[in-house]
Amino acid sequence: MDSRPLRKLGFLTIGLFDENDPAAGHEATLELIRLGEDLGFDSAWLRHRHLQFGISSPVAVLGAASQRTSHIELGTAVTPLGWENPLRLAEDLATLDVLSGGRINPGISVGPPMRWDDVKDVLYPDTAGAEDFTYRRVERLLSFVRGEQVTDFRGRVGFEDFADRVQPHSPGLGARMWYGGASLRSARWAGEHRMNFLTSSVVRAEESDDFAQIQLSHIRAFRAAHPDGDRARVSQGLVVIPTDSASPEQVNRYREYAATRLPRTTTPQGPARMMFAPDIVGPSAEIAERLHAQAAFREVDEVAFALPFTFRPDDYIQILTDMAQTLGPALGR
Repeated sequence: MDSRPLRKLGFLTIGLFDENDPAAGHEATLELIRLGEDLGFDSAWLRHRHLQFGISSPVAVLGAASQRTSHIELGTAVTPLGWENPLRLAEDLATLDVLSGGRINPGISVGPPMRWDDVKDVLYPDTAGAEDFTYRRVERLLSFVRGEQVTDFRGRVGFEDFADRVQPHSPGLGARMWYGGASLRSARWAGEHRMNFLTSSVVRAEESDDFAQIQLSHIRAFRAAHPDGDRARVSQGLVVIPTDSASPEQVNRYREYAATRLPRTTTPQGPARMMFAPDIVGPSAEIAERLHAQAAFREVDEVAFALPFTFRPDDYIQILTDMAQTLGPALGR
Protein backbone atom coordinates (compact mmCIF):
# COMPACT_ATOMS: atom_id res chain seq x y z
CA MET A 1 0.00 0.00 0.00
CA ASP A 2 1.33 3.46 -0.90
CA SER A 3 1.71 6.17 1.71
CA ARG A 4 -0.62 9.14 1.68
CA PRO A 5 1.17 12.22 0.35
CA LEU A 6 2.38 14.32 3.27
CA ARG A 7 0.10 17.36 3.46
CA LYS A 8 1.25 19.07 6.68
CA LEU A 9 4.74 19.13 8.16
CA GLY A 10 5.02 20.17 11.79
CA PHE A 11 7.41 20.01 14.72
CA LEU A 12 7.00 19.73 18.49
CA THR A 13 9.22 21.18 21.21
CA ILE A 14 9.22 21.11 25.01
CA GLY A 15 10.59 24.66 25.25
CA LEU A 16 13.44 23.76 27.57
CA PHE A 17 14.86 26.52 29.78
CA ASP A 18 17.42 27.08 32.53
CA GLU A 19 15.84 27.50 35.97
CA ASN A 20 18.18 30.43 36.65
CA ASP A 21 17.55 32.15 33.30
CA PRO A 22 14.05 31.22 32.11
CA ALA A 23 13.69 34.24 29.81
CA ALA A 24 16.43 33.00 27.49
CA GLY A 25 14.80 29.61 27.02
CA HIS A 26 11.38 31.09 26.34
CA GLU A 27 12.89 33.52 23.85
CA ALA A 28 14.69 30.63 22.13
CA THR A 29 11.37 28.80 21.78
CA LEU A 30 9.75 31.83 20.20
CA GLU A 31 12.65 32.18 17.78
CA LEU A 32 12.39 28.48 16.92
CA ILE A 33 8.73 28.92 16.00
CA ARG A 34 9.57 31.95 13.87
CA LEU A 35 12.31 29.96 12.16
CA GLY A 36 9.84 27.15 11.53
CA GLU A 37 7.53 29.55 9.72
CA ASP A 38 10.42 30.94 7.68
CA LEU A 39 11.42 27.39 6.68
CA GLY A 40 7.89 26.61 5.52
CA PHE A 41 6.61 24.36 8.32
CA ASP A 42 2.84 24.12 8.47
CA SER A 43 2.63 23.85 12.27
CA ALA A 44 4.57 24.26 15.50
CA TRP A 45 3.47 22.52 18.70
CA LEU A 46 4.41 22.97 22.35
CA ARG A 47 4.45 20.30 24.99
CA HIS A 48 2.93 21.21 28.35
CA ARG A 49 4.99 20.70 31.51
CA HIS A 50 4.22 21.53 35.14
CA LEU A 51 6.82 21.92 37.89
CA GLN A 52 9.54 21.13 35.34
CA PHE A 53 11.88 23.18 33.17
CA GLY A 54 9.72 23.20 30.06
CA ILE A 55 6.80 25.37 28.94
CA SER A 56 4.18 25.46 31.71
CA SER A 57 1.92 27.99 29.96
CA PRO A 58 1.66 27.25 26.24
CA VAL A 59 -1.26 29.66 25.89
CA ALA A 60 0.95 32.55 26.99
CA VAL A 61 3.89 31.47 24.83
CA LEU A 62 1.71 30.85 21.78
CA GLY A 63 0.08 34.23 22.33
CA ALA A 64 3.53 35.78 21.94
CA ALA A 65 4.32 33.50 19.00
CA SER A 66 1.11 34.52 17.26
CA GLN A 67 2.35 38.11 17.16
CA ARG A 68 5.74 37.15 15.68
CA THR A 69 4.32 34.93 12.93
CA SER A 70 1.60 35.27 10.32
CA HIS A 71 0.56 31.87 8.99
CA ILE A 72 2.15 28.89 10.77
CA GLU A 73 -0.43 26.92 12.79
CA LEU A 74 0.21 26.81 16.55
CA GLY A 75 -0.75 23.90 18.78
CA THR A 76 -0.33 22.14 22.11
CA ALA A 77 0.58 18.44 22.27
CA VAL A 78 -0.77 18.05 24.75
CA THR A 79 -2.40 20.07 27.53
CA PRO A 80 -3.34 17.71 30.41
CA LEU A 81 -6.84 18.75 31.43
CA GLY A 82 -6.38 17.49 34.97
CA TRP A 83 -4.56 20.74 35.70
CA GLU A 84 -7.17 22.97 34.04
CA ASN A 85 -10.59 24.45 34.63
CA PRO A 86 -12.35 23.74 31.29
CA LEU A 87 -14.36 26.97 31.31
CA ARG A 88 -11.33 29.18 31.93
CA LEU A 89 -9.25 27.22 29.42
CA ALA A 90 -11.97 27.67 26.80
CA GLU A 91 -11.78 31.45 27.30
CA ASP A 92 -8.00 31.42 26.97
CA LEU A 93 -8.02 29.23 23.85
CA ALA A 94 -10.70 31.31 22.14
CA THR A 95 -8.83 34.53 22.93
CA LEU A 96 -5.62 33.03 21.58
CA ASP A 97 -7.39 31.85 18.43
CA VAL A 98 -8.81 35.31 17.81
CA LEU A 99 -5.41 36.93 18.32
CA SER A 100 -3.74 34.46 15.96
CA GLY A 101 -6.29 34.82 13.20
CA GLY A 102 -7.65 31.29 13.61
CA ARG A 103 -4.39 29.34 13.71
CA ILE A 104 -4.69 27.49 17.03
CA ASN A 105 -4.78 23.68 17.30
CA PRO A 106 -5.28 22.75 20.98
CA GLY A 107 -4.28 19.19 21.81
CA ILE A 108 -5.56 17.83 25.11
CA SER A 109 -5.65 14.65 27.20
CA VAL A 110 -7.35 13.49 30.39
CA GLY A 111 -6.52 11.55 33.52
CA PRO A 112 -5.22 12.54 36.96
CA PRO A 113 -2.33 15.01 36.92
CA MET A 114 1.14 13.49 36.82
CA ARG A 115 2.53 12.85 40.32
CA TRP A 116 -1.01 13.27 41.67
CA ASP A 117 -0.18 12.41 45.27
CA ASP A 118 2.48 15.14 45.33
CA VAL A 119 0.34 17.92 43.85
CA LYS A 120 -3.29 17.21 44.72
CA ASP A 121 -3.27 19.19 47.98
CA VAL A 122 -1.90 22.31 46.31
CA LEU A 123 -3.77 21.99 43.02
CA TYR A 124 -7.16 21.11 44.52
CA PRO A 125 -6.84 21.65 48.29
CA ASP A 126 -10.58 21.42 48.92
CA THR A 127 -11.89 19.31 46.04
CA ALA A 128 -9.21 16.73 45.19
CA GLY A 129 -11.48 13.82 46.04
CA ALA A 130 -14.36 15.19 43.99
CA GLU A 131 -12.54 16.19 40.78
CA ASP A 132 -13.63 14.34 37.63
CA PHE A 133 -10.65 13.40 35.45
CA THR A 134 -12.65 11.34 32.95
CA TYR A 135 -13.62 12.16 29.37
CA ARG A 136 -16.43 14.25 30.84
CA ARG A 137 -13.84 16.95 31.47
CA VAL A 138 -13.08 17.01 27.73
CA GLU A 139 -16.79 17.08 26.89
CA ARG A 140 -17.17 20.20 29.02
CA LEU A 141 -14.27 21.92 27.25
CA LEU A 142 -15.62 20.96 23.82
CA SER A 143 -19.06 22.32 24.61
CA PHE A 144 -17.60 25.63 25.80
CA VAL A 145 -15.27 25.98 22.80
CA ARG A 146 -18.03 25.06 20.35
CA GLY A 147 -20.26 27.85 21.64
CA GLU A 148 -22.88 25.89 23.55
CA GLN A 149 -24.83 27.59 26.32
CA VAL A 150 -22.98 27.94 29.63
CA THR A 151 -25.53 29.69 31.87
CA ASP A 152 -29.26 30.37 31.83
CA PHE A 153 -28.82 34.14 31.89
CA ARG A 154 -28.11 36.46 28.99
CA GLY A 155 -28.82 40.16 29.30
CA ARG A 156 -27.92 43.41 31.02
CA VAL A 157 -27.24 44.06 34.68
CA GLY A 158 -26.90 47.75 35.32
CA PHE A 159 -24.58 49.05 32.62
CA GLU A 160 -22.95 45.69 31.85
CA ASP A 161 -23.95 43.08 29.27
CA PHE A 162 -23.55 39.36 29.99
CA ALA A 163 -23.44 36.45 27.54
CA ASP A 164 -24.68 32.90 28.04
CA ARG A 165 -21.71 31.33 26.23
CA VAL A 166 -17.94 31.68 26.42
CA GLN A 167 -16.58 34.95 25.06
CA PRO A 168 -14.92 35.54 22.78
CA HIS A 169 -16.33 32.83 20.56
CA SER A 170 -14.04 31.71 17.73
CA PRO A 171 -16.25 29.74 15.32
CA GLY A 172 -13.57 27.57 13.70
CA LEU A 173 -11.81 26.53 16.89
CA GLY A 174 -14.16 23.66 17.68
CA ALA A 175 -13.08 21.85 14.51
CA ARG A 176 -9.40 22.23 15.45
CA MET A 177 -9.52 20.45 18.81
CA TRP A 178 -7.20 17.43 19.05
CA TYR A 179 -7.11 14.52 21.45
CA GLY A 180 -3.75 12.96 22.34
CA GLY A 181 -4.50 9.27 22.74
CA ALA A 182 -2.45 6.15 23.40
CA SER A 183 -5.18 3.51 23.61
CA LEU A 184 -7.94 2.02 21.48
CA ARG A 185 -10.54 3.41 23.84
CA SER A 186 -9.24 6.97 23.55
CA ALA A 187 -8.97 6.66 19.76
CA ARG A 188 -12.59 5.58 19.46
CA TRP A 189 -13.76 8.22 21.94
CA ALA A 190 -12.00 11.01 20.03
CA GLY A 191 -13.62 9.87 16.79
CA GLU A 192 -17.09 9.65 18.32
CA HIS A 193 -16.73 13.21 19.63
CA ARG A 194 -15.60 14.66 16.28
CA MET A 195 -12.12 15.57 17.46
CA ASN A 196 -8.85 15.25 15.55
CA PHE A 197 -6.40 12.61 16.76
CA LEU A 198 -2.77 12.99 17.88
CA THR A 199 -0.80 9.76 17.99
CA SER A 200 2.78 9.89 19.23
CA SER A 201 5.81 7.77 19.94
CA VAL A 202 4.06 6.24 22.98
CA VAL A 203 1.14 3.78 22.81
CA ARG A 204 -0.45 1.25 25.14
CA ALA A 205 0.33 -2.37 24.19
CA GLU A 206 -3.16 -3.82 24.37
CA GLU A 207 -3.63 -6.09 21.36
CA SER A 208 0.00 -6.51 20.24
CA ASP A 209 3.64 -5.89 21.14
CA ASP A 210 4.35 -4.39 17.72
CA PHE A 211 4.40 -0.59 17.95
CA ALA A 212 3.47 0.14 14.33
CA GLN A 213 0.58 -2.32 14.37
CA ILE A 214 -0.75 -0.89 17.63
CA GLN A 215 -0.60 2.64 16.25
CA LEU A 216 -2.26 1.52 13.03
CA SER A 217 -5.13 -0.05 14.99
CA HIS A 218 -5.63 3.24 16.85
CA ILE A 219 -5.76 5.27 13.63
CA ARG A 220 -8.26 2.90 12.05
CA ALA A 221 -10.42 2.75 15.20
CA PHE A 222 -10.48 6.54 15.35
CA ARG A 223 -11.54 6.93 11.74
CA ALA A 224 -14.11 4.15 11.99
CA ALA A 225 -15.77 6.05 14.83
CA HIS A 226 -15.48 9.53 13.29
CA PRO A 227 -18.28 10.95 11.11
CA ASP A 228 -15.67 11.99 8.51
CA GLY A 229 -14.31 8.45 8.20
CA ASP A 230 -11.05 8.23 6.24
CA ARG A 231 -10.97 12.03 5.95
CA ALA A 232 -10.73 12.49 9.73
CA ARG A 233 -7.48 14.22 10.66
CA VAL A 234 -4.67 12.26 12.29
CA SER A 235 -1.22 13.64 13.09
CA GLN A 236 1.67 11.33 13.90
CA GLY A 237 4.44 12.47 16.21
CA LEU A 238 7.71 10.52 16.24
CA VAL A 239 11.27 11.50 17.09
CA VAL A 240 13.17 11.74 13.81
CA ILE A 241 16.60 13.36 13.58
CA PRO A 242 17.85 14.06 10.04
CA THR A 243 21.62 14.37 9.76
CA ASP A 244 22.03 15.68 6.19
CA SER A 245 23.80 18.91 7.21
CA ALA A 246 24.91 17.81 10.69
CA SER A 247 28.56 17.89 11.69
CA PRO A 248 30.30 14.61 12.59
CA GLU A 249 30.17 15.66 16.25
CA GLN A 250 26.43 16.25 16.04
CA VAL A 251 25.83 12.93 14.30
CA ASN A 252 27.70 11.09 17.05
CA ARG A 253 25.71 12.83 19.78
CA TYR A 254 22.43 12.17 18.03
CA ARG A 255 23.19 8.47 17.62
CA GLU A 256 24.32 8.17 21.25
CA TYR A 257 21.07 9.84 22.36
CA ALA A 258 18.96 7.41 20.35
CA ALA A 259 21.00 4.43 21.58
CA THR A 260 20.36 5.28 25.24
CA ARG A 261 16.61 5.31 24.57
CA LEU A 262 16.50 2.16 22.45
CA PRO A 263 16.19 -0.46 25.23
CA ARG A 264 12.78 0.86 26.28
CA THR A 265 11.41 0.17 22.78
CA THR A 266 11.91 -3.59 22.79
CA THR A 267 9.15 -4.63 25.22
CA PRO A 268 6.11 -3.03 26.91
CA GLN A 269 7.11 -0.92 29.90
CA GLY A 270 5.52 -0.89 33.36
CA PRO A 271 2.10 -1.96 34.62
CA ALA A 272 0.40 0.12 31.90
CA ARG A 273 2.37 -1.77 29.19
CA MET A 274 3.47 1.34 27.35
CA MET A 275 5.33 0.87 24.09
CA PHE A 276 7.83 3.42 22.76
CA ALA A 277 8.84 3.91 19.14
CA PRO A 278 12.59 3.94 18.40
CA ASP A 279 14.07 7.29 17.50
CA ILE A 280 15.10 7.45 13.83
CA VAL A 281 18.49 9.06 13.17
CA GLY A 282 20.14 9.35 9.76
CA PRO A 283 20.03 11.02 6.36
CA SER A 284 16.59 12.13 5.23
CA ALA A 285 16.45 9.52 2.46
CA GLU A 286 16.98 6.77 5.04
CA ILE A 287 14.41 8.25 7.42
CA ALA A 288 11.85 8.53 4.62
CA GLU A 289 12.42 4.91 3.64
CA ARG A 290 11.92 3.72 7.22
CA LEU A 291 8.80 5.84 7.67
CA HIS A 292 7.24 4.62 4.43
CA ALA A 293 7.81 1.06 5.67
CA GLN A 294 5.61 1.72 8.72
CA ALA A 295 1.98 0.73 8.29
CA ALA A 296 0.77 3.54 10.56
CA PHE A 297 2.72 6.25 8.77
CA ARG A 298 1.26 5.21 5.43
CA GLU A 299 -2.20 6.16 6.68
CA VAL A 300 -1.47 9.72 7.86
CA ASP A 301 -0.84 12.89 5.90
CA GLU A 302 0.14 15.13 8.83
CA VAL A 303 3.15 14.85 11.13
CA ALA A 304 4.49 16.77 14.12
CA PHE A 305 8.01 15.43 14.57
CA ALA A 306 9.21 15.80 18.16
CA LEU A 307 12.50 17.54 18.85
CA PRO A 308 14.62 15.79 21.52
CA PHE A 309 14.36 17.44 24.92
CA THR A 310 17.98 18.18 25.71
CA PHE A 311 19.67 19.26 22.48
CA ARG A 312 21.37 22.61 21.88
CA PRO A 313 19.82 25.55 19.97
CA ASP A 314 22.17 25.04 17.01
CA ASP A 315 21.12 21.38 16.90
CA TYR A 316 17.48 22.38 16.61
CA ILE A 317 18.26 24.82 13.81
CA GLN A 318 20.10 22.11 11.86
CA ILE A 319 17.37 19.53 12.47
CA LEU A 320 14.52 21.86 11.49
CA THR A 321 16.38 23.03 8.40
CA ASP A 322 16.97 19.46 7.24
CA MET A 323 13.38 18.49 8.04
CA ALA A 324 12.00 21.35 5.97
CA GLN A 325 14.44 21.32 3.07
CA THR A 326 15.30 17.64 2.67
CA LEU A 327 13.08 15.29 4.71
CA GLY A 328 9.80 17.03 3.84
CA PRO A 329 10.36 16.71 0.07
CA ALA A 330 11.49 13.10 0.53
CA LEU A 331 8.11 12.43 2.16
CA GLY A 332 6.21 14.09 -0.66
CA ARG A 333 5.61 17.41 1.08
